[in-house]
Amino acid sequence: MAREQLQNLSEPMYYVLLSLQEENFGYQIMEDVKNKTNGRVTIGAGTLYALLARFETNGYIIQTKEVERRKMYKIATLGEEALYKEFQRIKNLYNDGKQLEKNKENQHEKNN
Repeated sequence: MAREQLQNLSEPMYYVLLSLQEENFGYQIMEDVKNKTNGRVTIGAGTLYALLARFETNGYIIQTKEVERRKMYKIATLGEEALYKEFQRIKNLYNDGKQLEKNKENQHEKNN
């Protein structure tokens, strides 16, 4: 999983948790992630079910019910906290990147 037991979420992990803000099952999660990212992130069945098992073991998600062999999941409080923490981390990365971009533009202006 991510470094130090889910400290930082990988992109697939982030989008699975994001998808599970609504009750969902495996195939629906894969489709939701694909739709949310305009196809940029796709998660295969093996990866998804490994993530779901780890998330459930670590208390990030809960299985809500099983309907016709489909296990339904929803994000738990611990998962919401991890998702929000990761969102804040990504925002910080973005803001740092904006500063880099600004510095590059200033450097370009000085060179012209």
